Amino acid sequence: MLKEDLRRTYDLVQGGRLKKIIGCYRTPGCHAIVTYRYGQWIAKQNILIRVFLEPWCFFQYHRMRSKWGIEIPRVTNIDTGLYIGHHGGIVVSSQTKIGKNVNLSQGVTIGVSGKGDKRGVPVIGNNVYIAPGAKVFGKITIGDNVSIGANAVVNQDIPDNSIVVLSPGCIVLDKK
Repeated sequence: MLKEDLRRTYDLVQGGRLKKIIGCYRTPGCHAIVTYRYGQWIAKQNILIRVFLEPWCFFQYHRMRSKWGIEIPRVTNIDTGLYIGHHGGIVVSSQTKIGKNVNLSQGVTIGVSGKGDKRGVPVIGNNVYIAPGAKVFGKITIGDNVSIGANAVVNQDIPDNSIVVLSPGCIVLDKK
């Protein structure tokens, strides 16, 4: 999974092979994904290995939060191909489910909302782009091939192949 995550960033960086490798190394999203996948790997190891490696995992997670402003707990369910191009203010709930090839921009929050039976977190489909400043929360489903515009606040289900923009409210447009 990590290889596919890094491959996606590698493919998006322009230039030759060396420039792509350096670009991946410099991208905060790659650091976040490596930390996330490393944390998942450690959680599956036996207790002896975890005793020695958990402190490093904890340190890396804290570093990710404080240096890059990216908070993705290792228990979050994320499929392959997550791309984070910029750092700063990215918060993802530990209960969120994220599909393949999702782009998260800076300032994105994906979190819990509601009370009682309505309490929950989003389930995000495949090939979703979430623009800077967008907030996605509640027990909702974001379909496949959806684009969520900058600063949009999404708290309702979004069908496949849609665009969500803020103008000054939530408008759902069909991409067809």
